[in-house]
Amino acid sequence: MLEKIAEYFEFEKYNTNFRIETLAGLTTFMTMAYIIFVNPQILSTTGMDFGAVMVATCVSSAIATLIMGIYAKYPFALAPGMGLNAYFTYGVCLGMGVDWRVALGAVFISGILFVILTLTKIRTMIFNAIPNAIKYGTAVGIGLFIAFIGLKNAGIIVESKATLVTLGNLLEPSTLLAMFGIFLTGILLCRRIVGAILWGIIITALIGMILGITPFPDGIVSMPPSIEPTFMKLDVVGALNLGLLTIVLSFFFVDLFDTLGTLSALSSQAGYLKDGKLPRAERALMSDSLGTVIGSILGTSTVTTYIESAAGIAVGGRTGFVSIIVALLFLLTLFFYPIVKVIPIYATASALVVVGALMMTCVKYIDWDDISEAIPAFITLISIPLTFSISTGLALGFITYTVLKVFSGKSKEVHWIVYLFAIIFALRFVYLSG
Repeated sequence: MLEKIAEYFEFEKYNTNFRIETLAGLTTFMTMAYIIFVNPQILSTTGMDFGAVMVATCVSSAIATLIMGIYAKYPFALAPGMGLNAYFTYGVCLGMGVDWRVALGAVFISGILFVILTLTKIRTMIFNAIPNAIKYGTAVGIGLFIAFIGLKNAGIIVESKATLVTLGNLLEPSTLLAMFGIFLTGILLCRRIVGAILWGIIITALIGMILGITPFPDGIVSMPPSIEPTFMKLDVVGALNLGLLTIVLSFFFVDLFDTLGTLSALSSQAGYLKDGKLPRAERALMSDSLGTVIGSILGTSTVTTYIESAAGIAVGGRTGFVSIIVALLFLLTLFFYPIVKVIPIYATASALVVVGALMMTCVKYIDWDDISEAIPAFITLISIPLTFSISTGLALGFITYTVLKVFSGKSKEVHWIVYLFAIIFALRFVYLSG
């Protein structure tokens, strides 16, 4: 049996073995396991059942990662994406008043679009047509967005009638612990500790329990909670409403950018690229798109490939067996719900802030010397956190990019797809204002 597994994943070709691959799987899981705590906390704000979302998070991550490992044979792990879960909650459900069932329907449609474009190979054309100013501006904007949410959850930033936002009471016990968590996570990352973000959450929560700010769990192991409150509750018909077109496109575009960017980075690190291309790329993309579809059915926001997979690759993981280990660990976590449900919001705030900071690296790829590129990128990245909406940032970015290019005599640099989306987004604003 073991020999057949080693042969299927080509251990000899990649100079690896079961020990290396298992260690790599454990390492990758440790670096991304924070999503098990963070995702239910964020999505439950919409009214979704916390326990059901936790199960949906673990199961959808396990299924998508298994598909990636067995079908695409790559050591890449998948889970509900940070930023997209925040947009789902704060931008769509709370910001626009869209019911979470309808929002899940929008996620489902975006996943189906991804499947279709992967099968037809059109997704490459679309990705190449989107200007770098929009791609990188969106990535940076999402980083600012989730960091802002983290600071808000921590109580470091609070609402102000005079200035919209202001500094909170830093002496509040939960705020002090949140700041401790941010510093601790940063220090652990600086020292390259595996699972730094996860350890930051756990240690911060544990200190809160010892100080009596948060109750201790009433157990460690239990049967998983029911997934029934979110399973198959998506409203696809409601999501087909013309008014939600921008939301569907936002889920789709961000997933597209994030997936292709992540796959490129991971493939380069692992040495998979041949002549700049990734073998079995369509299988990897299909794993990602199927993960989104499955996740929406189970009851969670967009599932995408995690850059944290780089941690497993760094310790030698090279085959899809790594993904199988990660998937099994996600399923095993289902039985530790008593611990998951008591993790406080101030403890997970550090994860949001730190992940947001890490996403800022894309700012260096923006061409700040070309004003027709710099301004659209800036409008995109600043609009996302200030409007609490990824879709608004994308829309303003497309429109600004098109207008500046046309009136600066660079209309030929604009792909017809960009013109199309700029018009769609402009009409969307007119529709909302009418």
